[in-house]
Amino acid sequence: MTLAVVIIGRNEGERLIRGLSSVQAAHRVIYVDSGSTDGSQKAAVEMGAELVELDMSQPFTAARARNAGIDRLRTQGDSPDLVQFLDGDCELQPDWLQTAQSFLADHPGVGVVFGRRRERFPEATLYNRMCDWEWDVPVGERRACGGDALIRMGALDAIGGYNPTLIAGEEPEMCVRLRATGWKIWRIDEEMTLHDAAMTRFAQFWSRARRSGHAWAEGATLHGAAPERHCVDQVRRALCWGAGVPIAIILLTALLTPWALFLLAIYPVRALRIAVREGASRAAWERAWLLSIGKFAEAAGIIEYHLRRLAGRPRGLIEYK
Repeated sequence: MTLAVVIIGRNEGERLIRGLSSVQAAHRVIYVDSGSTDGSQKAAVEMGAELVELDMSQPFTAARARNAGIDRLRTQGDSPDLVQFLDGDCELQPDWLQTAQSFLADHPGVGVVFGRRRERFPEATLYNRMCDWEWDVPVGERRACGGDALIRMGALDAIGGYNPTLIAGEEPEMCVRLRATGWKIWRIDEEMTLHDAAMTRFAQFWSRARRSGHAWAEGATLHGAAPERHCVDQVRRALCWGAGVPIAIILLTALLTPWALFLLAIYPVRALRIAVREGASRAAWERAWLLSIGKFAEAAGIIEYHLRRLAGRPRGLIEYK
């Protein structure tokens, strides 16, 4: 099976160089640039990649960039059997492509395969460690993949690629449509990529969580009906803990008694339960607190999405870097 790689990025610098260096075994490498000012375009061409410069007069989304890479593969040169998608801040592990290709060859019903994405510097900050934990989903059939994945070109053609209007959550939404046509999504026990989240500040974590809330709200709007119920549970949990509970406590405090403020203790109790369930290690405590705090940011993203939707004003990118 022939294989191409589509890398998307903007001002990734040395991270892009590492990513391009890791995909030299592919038959074709497409680099889609979204307005870099650090010389990424020249560096990509010098390393043998085909350059696609995204039209930045239109609103940017990662989904639109990936579709631009797919379009180049379809319209120029021989269309490949498989496409490895890679974010510009990621680097493929040496054995990934061979292992993933073999898996797809042995499993014709699987349309998407992905492996273990790891953070390059998990010990740098608690936010990087949180990302590294999030990437480690169970092995086996899954409902969705992330930005790094090996996908059959025929599967992409059948559904028309990614939804270019989504500012986040485009991969799970695409997987909903893939599964509806009969394709399976699979996570295998193999090292896939190194990712550099580069999150050093709480504000970055907050923006990333707010973006997740926005993505869940939009995903539920598109595919929340039964039987799919896409992102419905995530939206409900975020609204419950990030908006419903605190609003109820504030109302009880204002209308009944100031003692109702003690109900806020439910949050540290919840964090305690999460930490104990995860083993009560340092990392477990970090995750417990970030998961609890993140619910407020997720709820903000959900509410913002619906307010903008009602007003007919689309949201621009929510970036954390």
